[in-house]
Amino acid sequence: MKVEEFDFNLPEELIAQTPLAERTESRLMVLDKKTGAITHDVFKNITSFLQPGDCLVLNDTKVLPARLYGTKEDTGAKIEVLLLRQEEGDRWETLVKPAKRIKAGSQVTFGDGRLQAVCVEEKEHGGRVLEFSYEGIFYEVLDELGEMPLPPYIKEQLEEKDRYQTVFAKERGSAAAPTAGLHFTEELLEEIRGMGVHTAFLTLHVGLGTFRPVSVDTIEEHEMHAEFYHVSEGTARLIQQVKEAGGRIISVGTTSTRTLETVARDHDGRIEAASGWTDIFIYPGFPFQAIDGMITNFHLPKSTLIMLVSALAGKEHVMKAYHEAVDEKYRFFSFGDAMLIK
Repeated sequence: MKVEEFDFNLPEELIAQTPLAERTESRLMVLDKKTGAITHDVFKNITSFLQPGDCLVLNDTKVLPARLYGTKEDTGAKIEVLLLRQEEGDRWETLVKPAKRIKAGSQVTFGDGRLQAVCVEEKEHGGRVLEFSYEGIFYEVLDELGEMPLPPYIKEQLEEKDRYQTVFAKERGSAAAPTAGLHFTEELLEEIRGMGVHTAFLTLHVGLGTFRPVSVDTIEEHEMHAEFYHVSEGTARLIQQVKEAGGRIISVGTTSTRTLETVARDHDGRIEAASGWTDIFIYPGFPFQAIDGMITNFHLPKSTLIMLVSALAGKEHVMKAYHEAVDEKYRFFSFGDAMLIK
């Protein structure tokens, strides 16, 4: 299947640069995956489309303020570092700009020396393994010195760090937010639970592979980056019980979807407690075993995310919906509007 089939014209002004004042005031497009029928609503009315006995599955990963600005010790050159993944102890896989200035042995200092790093390994495409040294607790130093690693298509400064964080974020480790979850407030979740809908939480730490463009001509050639996931015993038991009782599993976001489908694939269609790394790539023709519906945002043209959505709802239905979203001036990407596929 050609990557070009997932292209569409997106005016730049539809890329949301800042979050709305109220999380639940985003618009909501509802797409029927069987008929392709589209309705327009507001996210706070998501309850109208849920039923007692359903289960919403949310990703509780927490975004690290993973972008650091420092200086190279011997030359004073300005260096930008993006933390990608903790390897062990204080050793992190990072993305460095400009990478050509940082070789094995190079030292970088941040925040007037509060945090220091030495390059211990060079990788491809600007990747570097850095070993950090500091006084105190690393995550507290990072909270003080780091910035939220907003996607490259967001040019505006984020006024409040918490707005690029879900209200249920708990497990530190993401390089990006699971953005479908940004529309929920604690009050809305309570309302949802009050109507007899279950909520279950899993963890998938979002890597920068999420934003990596698909640079091949055909989908089948593309390779996904692996991301770490964890599904607890309690979450697995609840989801499996809902499935066996005939309730719908509605994943919140492509990350929750990829986690559930990874687990189902590895356990003959059952949801069981599991942890590990997944590089699952979901595109049209994929045999879904875990989910019945999904809440998601509007994604980049030709991205692996729009391919995943097309696998669930059908490429023709999804491309038609995206063209309508452009015509109706929906807001796109991380701080944009939402879609419910039912």
